[in-house]
Order: sequence, then C-alpha cells, then structure tokens
Amino acid sequence: MRPVAPLTLSAVLAATVLLSGCGTQHGLSGGERTSGSPSCRPSPTAAGTTGTERDDVTLLGPGCGSVLANEFQVANNGTEKLTYTIGFDVLNDSGHVMSNVRQTVAAVGPGQTVKATVEPDTSAPGGGAASRIRISQVRAVPAGEAPSTAGACPPSGIHLSADEGDAAMGLRVVGLRLTNCGTGPYRLSGHPGLQLLDEKRTPVTGVRILQGTEEISTGLEPAPAPQAMTLQPGESAHSSLAWRNTTGSGDPVNVPYVRVTAKPGAPAVTVTPELDLGTTGRLGVGAWRKTTS
Repeated sequence: MRPVAPLTLSAVLAATVLLSGCGTQHGLSGGERTSGSPSCRPSPTAAGTTGTERDDVTLLGPGCGSVLANEFQVANNGTEKLTYTIGFDVLNDSGHVMSNVRQTVAAVGPGQTVKATVEPDTSAPGGGAASRIRISQVRAVPAGEAPSTAGACPPSGIHLSADEGDAAMGLRVVGLRLTNCGTGPYRLSGHPGLQLLDEKRTPVTGVRILQGTEEISTGLEPAPAPQAMTLQPGESAHSSLAWRNTTGSGDPVNVPYVRVTAKPGAPAVTVTPELDLGTTGRLGVGAWRKTTS
C-alpha cells in the first residue's frame, strides 16, 4: 500500500560495502581520517544538481560516473558516532532513474572519514544503458540506536526494526518488529514509546500519538487490548504505525526519524519510516502482539 520510496531496494540490484584500495585504509569502526581521491565534479544535470554530494556523503573519482564502480566517502563532521543509510539512483544516458540501491555504512566515528564502493548490477532493466549513479538520500542515526534484524545481539537483548511499509488511498502503515535475540525471557506489554524527529533529529511537536490505530482507519487489523507477554529467546512481537497523509490548511509535517522504545526504560532504537503526516497531526501506534508465524 505504501508508495515506492527512493530508497526501495530493487530485487535486481546488489550492493556491497568495500574498503577502497586507494589512500589510507581503516575499518568501518576506526577513528582516523582517510586520504585519497579528489571529489568527482561532473557537469550539472538539467535539474541543476549532480547528486555527487549530499549531507556527509560524497562520490569520488576516478571512476566517478561509471556505473561499474563508484567510490564514495562518508565524512562524519558531527560529535557522535553515526550509522549512515545512503540511497543511490542508477541513471541511464538520458538522466532517467532506472533503479535504486541502498547501502549502510555502520559506526562512523566523529571526525572520521570512511570510503566504500557501490556496485549495482548493470544488467538491471529500466530502459537504456546505465550511465552513472547519484546520491538520492542520506539518513544518519546514532550508532548505538541503529535498528537491526540480525547479526550480533545488541546489549538490549533485542533486535528492533521497521519494515518498508504499505500505502493506499492516502493511508500509510509501517510495521515494527521486535525479536528476543538474548539468552533469557523478554517481558513486554502495552504500546511502543515513540519520539518523532525531523531532518536534523530534533523533536517534532504538534503531532498527537494515538494509542491504537482504529482512529486512523477501521480497515486495519482489529485492535486488541494491550496484553502482557513473555518472549522466549528467538520469539518475536510486532506493532504498527498508521497515519494518513491528507493535506489541508497549514504546513505539511514530514518526520523522517522515529525513536522507538519497546517498553519504559528500554534503550531507544531510531528507525526511518519517512512519515508524511500531511496536516492531519495524528499518528496511531498499535499495541505489541506476539508473532505466531
């Protein structure tokens, strides 16, 4: 149901994060600044932008503009360690977007620069030959709050993430999934706690967070009363965020980041559901329910 966002991972693309062979190399969690190739400066597109620089991410040369291998760097100019998720558009010779790919560069320390390479599959369909890549979107969250679905279990003992969501006729729904990846039981009840954040990850005000989704739409799953549950290791629970993007009088509200706490006192996880709340001023959050399949 949710409209395809620029960051949707195409089924025919594959991207890998690799350390560049030029300049000084450091691991993704290292602390030293790298040196290497100068920034790529291709001619501006018809829209007046090249897509070679966005926020803390820059495409590099040589090889810039070649779809076969595009080196880029992430330079964290902030004061905290961040995990970056970067969207890239694959363009044909006419400048039309053929497909999209998304990559994550984890745990870039303050003052650190990390180089990586995006290598999409050039056989992807889309009309015309693949010509170049541009940066379409950059999202950065505190490394300690980055969502996860697998891999090493965080100190919290849970993996927590948001899905790509669905949309239809102005109704949007994004699912939250929590999995107990620890070694003991994880007790859970009620609704997830939410804090809405803008592009600069500062709190968004003026939006009512509703306990339940029935006020947003009666067509969603029945809203059960919140129940206490115990998740054994490997078991999961899910919730949902629901809203409408109706736009009336006033300024539309967009919320790229949401800090989620599974229960009071739990560490926060920052997800990027890209909430386009319009002027409705409302967001519904469903109660946690144990996943049975």
